Amino acid sequence: MFYITLRRISSNVLQVVEVLHPGRPTVPKADIREKIAKMYKTTPDVVIPFGFQSAIGGGKTKGFALIYDTLDHAKKFEPKYRLIRMGLAQKVDKGGRKQRKERRNRQKKVRGIKKATVSAGKK
Repeated sequence: MFYITLRRISSNVLQVVEVLHPGRPTVPKADIREKIAKMYKTTPDVVIPFGFQSAIGGGKTKGFALIYDTLDHAKKFEPKYRLIRMGLAQKVDKGGRKQRKERRNRQKKVRGIKKATVSAGKK
């Protein structure tokens, strides 16, 4: 059961979602996405639920959901970490923090196109 408050913002709808689930643990976000998508006659990939917190004693969870007009709007305005969680984007592997710092400091010691060879590493 959902209790929903609507607020229209440009290309999306922000909702406060209240999920009542007595006698069972928290409801998966995938189920919430499907239910909201069915209520608003849209696809689950444009529904982004987030910020859910369970009430003390269980049986009730509150959170937020954004419904975008299109998948392109969702990818444009939604934070990257949420897109990665929903499977709509790939995580960029930057390497370790120490490796990045060492590479940056090695690049400081050379000029011009040699920076590319320093950052590429030994072959």
